[in-house]
Amino acid sequence: MSLKLYIMIPERDQKIIEIVRLKKIGSSKEIFDSIEMALSYATLKRILNDLVAKNYLATSGKGKATKYEVSATFELLEPIDIEKYYEKELDERVIKQGFNFYLLNEVLSKHSIFTASEIEKLRSLQVKFQENSAHLSPFEYQKEFERLAIDLSWKSSQIEGNTYTLLETERLLKERETAAGKTKEEASMLLNHKDALDFIIENPDYLYPLKVSKIEDIHRILTKELNVERNLRKRRIGITGTNYKPLDNEFQISEALKNTCELINSKSNVFEKALLALVLISYIQPFMDGNKRTARIVSNAILIHEKHCPISFRTVDSMDYKKAMLLFYEQNNISKFKEIFIEQFEFAVETYF
Repeated sequence: MSLKLYIMIPERDQKIIEIVRLKKIGSSKEIFDSIEMALSYATLKRILNDLVAKNYLATSGKGKATKYEVSATFELLEPIDIEKYYEKELDERVIKQGFNFYLLNEVLSKHSIFTASEIEKLRSLQVKFQENSAHLSPFEYQKEFERLAIDLSWKSSQIEGNTYTLLETERLLKERETAAGKTKEEASMLLNHKDALDFIIENPDYLYPLKVSKIEDIHRILTKELNVERNLRKRRIGITGTNYKPLDNEFQISEALKNTCELINSKSNVFEKALLALVLISYIQPFMDGNKRTARIVSNAILIHEKHCPISFRTVDSMDYKKAMLLFYEQNNISKFKEIFIEQFEFAVETYF
């Protein structure tokens, strides 16, 4: 499906991508001869190199024999104006309604979701985290992690509709003092987050390698004393705000989650592992409830296992998070969610430890 109305790529670049798409595969000379705009060959080459760097185009061959084609990851990565996208009402949006196994087993397994410059930025932030945390005593490090854990428990729960404030969350997690006018379930949700994070800290290698049974264990901790079914779901569910229909066959759900674990285990880059866990567990919706909470804890467990800075998501707007997630459900486009991930990793490095 074309998303031209929402794409934020410059019009000139869009036209070049469209020419490459129509030609299927072509040299820079063939592309240049097909362009109907004032553009020098040297400028075209710079644009093509930039589009390759962003993973919008892919190349084959070398030197003068170089050929260009639209990358298999283009629809996954192309930047989209999310506010314009949601100007259309739910039933007016043309979406990919079902789960996309091809995306999981072919596109994501063979291609990176980060550009070289994005990886460089994330790695430089991680170096800063290592330098900062190296100056902390074990006690100071633990205090900082507790601060992050409170923020993460609060924000992760808020995204799911929990009404505790950050201050009330701190009192609950530190002093077990429940807030007036709040439900027992809200308190349990927050306490379960803390328990899950404590479990990860005490068992940093538990999710390595990632397995379906271990994701189920994290879900079990997060849904303790809540009216939520355990284990992988066996019936259909709907998601508020979208017409995307998650898998409803228990064997396909199990297969998708198993494939996700294998995909994440096969990746060498920790940031890619963490982001894929965050997005794909939510996309599969393997449980009747608690899917996004589980995804956020598993994602952080991956970062912690690799001794990387965990993410609290404290400054992300809950609605922005949901919109970015729904965009992935409906269009298999990760651009906005990846932006949130990078921003929140940077915030965590700058704020904690």
